[in-house]
Amino acid sequence: MTDRAGECTTIPADRVERWDDAADVVVVGCGSAGASAAIEAVEAGADVLVVDRASGLSGTTTLAGGVIYLGGGTRVQVANGIEDTPEAMFDYLVANTPEPDEAKIRIYCEQSASHFDWLVDHGVPFSDEYYRGKHHMPEEPICLMYSGNEKAWPISERAPAAPRGHKAKAQGEAGPTIVHRLAETAERVGARVEYDTQVTNLVVVERGAVVGLRSVIFGEERFVAARRGVVLAAGAFSMNKEMVAEYCPSLAKRGVHRQGNPNDDGAAIQMGVAAGGRAIHMEKAFVTSPFYPPESLIKGILVNKHGKRFINEDCYHARTMDTAFNQPDGIAYLICDETTFGRPELGMQPLIDAWETIEEMERDLGLPEGSLEETIARYNEFATTGQDLDFHKHPDWMAPIATAPFAALQCSVGESYYVGFTLGGLDVSVDAEVLGGDGEPIAGLYAAGACASNIAQDGKGYSSGTCIGEATFFGRRGGRHAAQRV
Repeated sequence: MTDRAGECTTIPADRVERWDDAADVVVVGCGSAGASAAIEAVEAGADVLVVDRASGLSGTTTLAGGVIYLGGGTRVQVANGIEDTPEAMFDYLVANTPEPDEAKIRIYCEQSASHFDWLVDHGVPFSDEYYRGKHHMPEEPICLMYSGNEKAWPISERAPAAPRGHKAKAQGEAGPTIVHRLAETAERVGARVEYDTQVTNLVVVERGAVVGLRSVIFGEERFVAARRGVVLAAGAFSMNKEMVAEYCPSLAKRGVHRQGNPNDDGAAIQMGVAAGGRAIHMEKAFVTSPFYPPESLIKGILVNKHGKRFINEDCYHARTMDTAFNQPDGIAYLICDETTFGRPELGMQPLIDAWETIEEMERDLGLPEGSLEETIARYNEFATTGQDLDFHKHPDWMAPIATAPFAALQCSVGESYYVGFTLGGLDVSVDAEVLGGDGEPIAGLYAAGACASNIAQDGKGYSSGTCIGEATFFGRRGGRHAAQRV
């Protein structure tokens, strides 16, 4: 295996002189996807070995807030009187996804409530508390929240709105809690887990089926046979500069912090491609720069270098800021007045300055003469009537920008702080089977989590919790399918 983007090789089984270990199912990676696959495989009767490159629990989920996108009538939704159906959830996710795989989305929605129960039964805790405000991540151990574009136009016209973000119970970020609980359960039910193990190649037979892997532990080469299948769950490629530059250049821009753990280097994707799989949506990324809380800032407006609005500012921050990220020259400003101004909680958008008049602000920002004054005058008319004729912002988040001083917060690429991670990965079936260029499954090879492409495809349509939701759900399906494979 090399460090070049996308380059990797397989090893023919007839060249393996010895097998140092064997299991029915071998899972590569012990994050939320890998642990879920291991649990399901063990409970389906398989002997399971999990190998992970890190020295202890890690994985992409450990860096996350710990929200899981679930709906259709979960325990927490019912406890709070929220009416939701699998069909409404399906309509929402399809409306948000550029190239929706409707079979995957439908089964995810139909089994979403039962998946919540499965997570609870396997150690992931949730409270029944409901956060009714608008926040990127409530600090308290609150569970239910709106974590996407459910209430924002145009999605609100395509599907009934319901809060579906389920944050695991923890003070602050709950991603580590999810991984720890699932990994503990995997070991408790009988999976063997080995750390400090770097998988470098898949082993295949002549007809292309995957039958094992090569790994290195403290410099020692080992070959492990997989009697029924290998499940790749080893993360994204966000931390591989060469792969990001080649496949996802938006994340290589100045001012974008790539989120991931050091082992998110795309190795699983490379191994899958080497075995005949194909990678899809590799150019897609989640890119955001949360500007709220405080919620009052949502009542401001975002403008580009031409002094024009470009979106309804009450969208989920990933949709709003992904759109800002792609404005001409990456330039965007958040404009507010004395009544709506606040310092962004995360501090990602520095205050440029404050002015007594819109004209002075317009001049100092270098916007076309009269452009900002015209934009604000039009917006103030909408705020007065409660109807945003341009972008359909909800009246709850509209207020005239009329009280001096007027402030501008920097939202431009390279001048403010954006964070992002890759969303592309191996093409897989509803049972996490890695698919080849002909669309047929590669025997014995599965992928789940950040190295696979399932529901989440871009930032504009993203809802917090989608990645952990699909990682655990399709990880389970992959582990079970592999365990039952003859």
